Formats: sequence, C-alpha cells, structure tokens
Amino acid sequence: MPTHTVGFWHETVDFSRPNPPLIGTTDADVAIIGGGYTGLSTALELKRAEPGLRVALLESHLCGYGASGRNGGFAMALFGLTMELVKLRFGHEVVHEAQTFMDQAVENVGRLVREEQINCDYERTGLMTVATSPGGARRLQRETALANALGFHEIHYLDAAETRRRVNSATYLGARIEENCALLNPARFARGLKTLAEAAGATLYEETPVTLVQPPRRGPPIVVETPLGQVLAQKVVFATNAYARTFPQLASKQVPVGTYIVLTEPLSPEELASIGWQGREGIEDAPNLVHYYRLTADNRLLMGGGDVTFKRNADLPNDYEPRVFRELEEHLALTFPSLKTTRITHRWGGPVSVPVDMAPAFGSLGNERRVCYALGCVGHGVSLMSYAGNILRDLVLERQSAFTELFFVNRRTIPWPPEPVLFPAAHLIRGYMRLEDSVTRRAVRQNSAVV
Repeated sequence: MPTHTVGFWHETVDFSRPNPPLIGTTDADVAIIGGGYTGLSTALELKRAEPGLRVALLESHLCGYGASGRNGGFAMALFGLTMELVKLRFGHEVVHEAQTFMDQAVENVGRLVREEQINCDYERTGLMTVATSPGGARRLQRETALANALGFHEIHYLDAAETRRRVNSATYLGARIEENCALLNPARFARGLKTLAEAAGATLYEETPVTLVQPPRRGPPIVVETPLGQVLAQKVVFATNAYARTFPQLASKQVPVGTYIVLTEPLSPEELASIGWQGREGIEDAPNLVHYYRLTADNRLLMGGGDVTFKRNADLPNDYEPRVFRELEEHLALTFPSLKTTRITHRWGGPVSVPVDMAPAFGSLGNERRVCYALGCVGHGVSLMSYAGNILRDLVLERQSAFTELFFVNRRTIPWPPEPVLFPAAHLIRGYMRLEDSVTRRAVRQNSAVV
C-alpha cells in the first residue's frame, strides 16, 4: 500500500522538465521560499512592480506540486472563516472588508486566466453551501441575512425544493448560493503562474529545499541555505504555508493539517441525469468538518474534506490516509445513492495551513522588516494566495497601501502551544468537532431514508 501519492491534477501537467536546482552561491534582492500560489504570485508582482529587482524563488520539489496543485480547485470568496465567525473573532466592522477583499481575489483569478490565457479548465459556476440538518439551515439563513445587510446581494438562500432542483440529493434541506466562485484545474493554474513569473524575469529553482534561514542581522544579507548552495538575500519571503512550521521563525503561527480527496471515473450521461447538477456549481456542506465537491471538466465527481489529520513535521506531506478515503466514499454514496457503485479512480491529499483562529495571517518579522510571510489558507488558498502577491509585494517594498492596511496584515496571531502539548490539544479539538458532526450525520441518514 502506498504511503505517499500524487493527485489527479498532477497527471494533467508536465512535471518532466524541472528547473535546475540552486548550486553554489547567488545574490538576490528578494529570496522567496515556496513555489505555490503564494510564492509565484509574489515573484510575479515584485517583478511587475520593479523589473530590475533580483528575485530568486526556491521550491523544494516542483512548483505547484504541494497544496497549490492538490486542492479541489475552488476559487472562492470564503475567508477561512464564515462571515459570522469573522464577526465574532475580529468584530463587525471588518466583515465587509474581508468579504470585499475575497471577492476581489476571486475576480483576480478570472482576470489572470482571461488576460494571460492560462489553460486551466476555468468555469465560473458559483458556490452552493448546502444544509444537511435543520441547525445548518438556520445558520445559512443567518449568514445570508448578514451578507445581504452588508450589501452583498448576490448571496441568497434557497429552500430545500429549490436546492434539490439544482442538485438532486435527499440530504439537502436548503442552501446558501453565491455567484462569485469559479472552478479550475489547480495544478494547471499554478503552472500558469510559474510561466508568468519566469516571463517577468524571476529566477525559479526547483528541487531546492531550504534547510536553514539564518536570522537577519543589521547590515549583512540574510543567508538562505540549501543542500547544494545558498542565497545571500536582502529580504526573504516565507511562502511556505503548511510547511511554515519547519522554520523556527513561524513555528507557533500555524499547524499543518492533512485533508483528503477522492475522485470518481467520468460519470455517464445517465449518472449525471440522476443527480441533476446542470449548473455545475461548486458545493460544500455545513458541518464543522466540511465536505466539498464538484465536477471536473470531464465530469468526474471530486469529493474532498471531511475528517482531517494532525501529524508532526517529520510525517509531512501527510497525503495518504485510507480511513479518511473510506469515509469520503461513504459520504459520496450517502449524498448520491445512485453513484454508490461508481468506481473511484484517484485518492490523494496533503497538508494545509491552519492558525488557531482559522484566519490567514500576513506580516513582517522583526523591527527591520526584512522577513515577510503569508500563511493560514485553511484550504481556501486558490483565490486568496494567488492574490497574496499584492500584499507581500507591498510589505517587501515597504509601501503603505490598501493591501498593507488590511486587518489581517501584521495582526497578532494566537500561538499554537509547543510540543509535546500541541498534538494532544489539536486532536482534542478535532475529536470534539467529529463528535458534533457524528450527531449531524445520524440525522442526515434518517432524513435521507424517509424522503
């Protein structure tokens, strides 16, 4: 049985010709650690802002190989937390700011795909968040009312009958639908960003893991060490997300959480007709441990989310978990009984970055502001982190802008406890969430059995 695997999306891109690794010593104005959406968008925006800037990006494997090429491909406006939880955590006044920023991030994805002609199966479908319990339906109604009160009238609520007319599942009791969501092939999108960053003049090194970033001192460059070389950089950007915990500078700000996906064979016309879904919307449900699902360009059904895993850094990438795969397949059959014999062709996963409060965090470290970072995509990184380059560009260049004034930039993060307390605490939180969700699942089975 495999312990590590790559996903379906990786099979659709060419990883056969990696960029050469860094060998020897090189100088850079900015060294970027990480070749996912965050690092690639930062390299692109820095070079667009100052073409003469020497930008070196270091990726431990291949650009787009990690979370940026493994996710569900939802370019969505969800800010890690729902609107209600943003209000509870950060205050009413910032809810509008968070939603507006994320709407802009979704629009940015569409603009990049359109203007730069990135071939990534982009389709603007909207997002349905479905309720499978009465409590979930009430929560979605409250969130819709809050969004409408803030002026976001493209978000509205559907009752059970309207929801099932769109997608036929007896488990659905209602849905919140928002128009501003797109679906795409995430690995192709990441590789498109790589092409753009290189065309802008950034130097990208693949198969170049960073082993140490020496703490910056006043005056001398920051030394970024790799197995075969080093970068002497004036500034450094940590674009490592789930892998940020491997660096002492960011160790307490987030933990890597494993999340997983299963994918069916292409659905037949008869199978598609049995579930409806003519609008091809992205869908997620509303328990603590969310499931998300969608159709691919060739009409495979992707089901992801559900239970998560916490593992120590040595266990990363944490991308193969048979127990969770089985649970996802069971949930697929519960949601769409007509597909219970449909063959599963792919199973994969990987870690995402989760701060204590489930909200992203950007900022600079130290008084000299020579080290910048972004983390905390919480599995919603397609739009957020491909827009992150605008924030990190202005942090690196020390420009005051609307991006640097966002409330989640240079915010005080709640630290995760150190080991050995960390992982028992994380498992306790996960256990409580699973317990609550198990009650909901029993109700869902009962509801679906009598409909």
